[in-house]
Amino acid sequence: MENLTKYNDKAELLKVLAHPVRLCIVKGLMDKECNVSHMQECLELPQSTVSQHLGILRSRGIIRGTRKGLEVTYSIANEEVKKIIDLLFD
Repeated sequence: MENLTKYNDKAELLKVLAHPVRLCIVKGLMDKECNVSHMQECLELPQSTVSQHLGILRSRGIIRGTRKGLEVTYSIANEEVKKIIDLLFD
């Protein structure tokens, strides 16, 4: 295959989204921006676990964090991911 890089990038994106917690986080962010505390309550997971998954999503450019005082609010940064989530949950 001549352009395997393109396929590698898409496969990496899908691998990141394939974890149930990360998929749940991204799906939740489709509806509204959210902070870690709210996600922690919804997911019923420790804050450290949620933060770890947010770090992975942020490092891959899937989400972005916006600081508002002491709080960081997360939103989806990747339009392609929005399309994937729409297809999965439509």
